[in-house]
Amino acid sequence: MLSFCKEERLCSKKVISQLLNNGASFFSYPFTVKWIESDSSQCYPVQILTVVPKRNFKKAVDRNRIKRLIKEAYRINKELLFDRLNNKNKKLALMLIYSGKKIISYEEITLKINIIIEQLTQSI
Repeated sequence: MLSFCKEERLCSKKVISQLLNNGASFFSYPFTVKWIESDSSQCYPVQILTVVPKRNFKKAVDRNRIKRLIKEAYRINKELLFDRLNNKNKKLALMLIYSGKKIISYEEITLKINIIIEQLTQSI
């Protein structure tokens, strides 16, 4: 359960476009969260996409570091969201957009990911 495999990553262009056009969203600094209920036959309850804009971080090294920190914080804390979705037999497509201008620490990212997971479980 503590892994983050390829099937958990959101790669489908069709689902991503649906997510951008019709998805619900909320903001929890430094993240903008977009999500939509997915009715695909995916084996995991949540597929996630992390986005760090080039406009805010010019160097690819910085963008990749932030993405790694986000994915690691999500990997550690995703169990609560998985349990809630499995109980309701729902599946989600989730996009986390990092909107901050500075790189924050791993502890802060973990705290924010926990807040986001709580908000998602309440809104489902």
